[in-house]
Amino acid sequence: MGNLGLTEMLLIGIALLIFFGPSRLPELGKSLGKGIQEFKKASKELTDSVKEDVVADKK
Repeated sequence: MGNLGLTEMLLIGIALLIFFGPSRLPELGKSLGKGIQEFKKASKELTDSVKEDVVADKK
């Protein structure tokens, strides 16, 4: 995620709290987690596919 320090994380958290309110934060966190999980899954599938193609081309 880069070089985010404690201060930056706190500022982001406060901004989210102000913009969305405390009742929506758990919902946003859950959605963000699902999005990251889907992105990781898709990138893993892509890298596995590329690796299979490279191995098949070497044979």
